[in-house]
Amino acid sequence: MLALAVGAAILVVAQRPESAGVAEVRTAEQWRAAPSGPAVVPESAGSPGAAGLVGPAGIVEPDGIVEPDGIVEPDGIGEPAGIVGPAAPDPATVLRLAGPTPAKGRGTFGYDDRRGAVLGRSGELRRYRVAVEHGAGEDAGGFGAAVHTALVGPGSWIDGGRLRLRQVPGSAAHDFTVYLATARTAARMCAAGGVDIRIGGRPYTSCRAPGKVIINLDRWRSSVPHFVSAEVPLGVYRTYVVNHEVGHELGHRHERCPGSGRPAPVMMQQTIFLKGCLANPWPYRDGKRYAGPRL
Repeated sequence: MLALAVGAAILVVAQRPESAGVAEVRTAEQWRAAPSGPAVVPESAGSPGAAGLVGPAGIVEPDGIVEPDGIVEPDGIGEPAGIVGPAAPDPATVLRLAGPTPAKGRGTFGYDDRRGAVLGRSGELRRYRVAVEHGAGEDAGGFGAAVHTALVGPGSWIDGGRLRLRQVPGSAAHDFTVYLATARTAARMCAAGGVDIRIGGRPYTSCRAPGKVIINLDRWRSSVPHFVSAEVPLGVYRTYVVNHEVGHELGHRHERCPGSGRPAPVMMQQTIFLKGCLANPWPYRDGKRYAGPRL
């Protein structure tokens, strides 16, 4: 059984609005001292849309479009990927979502069919789609907004000036797809790509398979114990896991902690451990690539 680093010292390089140019750094004590600090909240799905995404949040699987792993919506008539409630929690202020998380869904996906603005100033353009498994209880538009937050930065992969990213609708030509899948479906999709995401016999982590960034719904909703115990907001973990798995899609491999008390590289397996490093969701810090020794 793998023991997680509960109670490890954690520093968070927090999510920042686009207008901010410098990372906001908070210690766990500062999170706790915040006037409206993070909390565990009741289950709810949905989140506000992301700036730069235009058009309807599509919730259909294009008719006749079969995914490489055999996932298909048979009749082309989609259904909502989740139910949007009027009081959706803000991932920037909560630690995890309470309530049961579906262990399995239908194995079919609905897409956020908005077309986004091009992110990044120069470099190769990589087009991505965003999809949520039917039965996951999450909204495709809300997931698309969270992915956009992670990829737009500042601090994201586009900061190097050699990469541009753009969200495209589900039926459009694309380079990769970011999936939000229940644990059972994520395990199957990852195994098909040669990745075993099980820890202690159950699907635990997320993964990247060729052309697919697969986010485990369990982690998306619940984060991980060592982040929760340090009161690191759920939104920080979500930004980390998107940037980590997209990093694999861009060709980056796992990295190690560069030294106790230093921020963890985004390509470190922060879902499993920190090993003395401090939680960090960004691949770039102060405009420079931040990396650790290769694993």
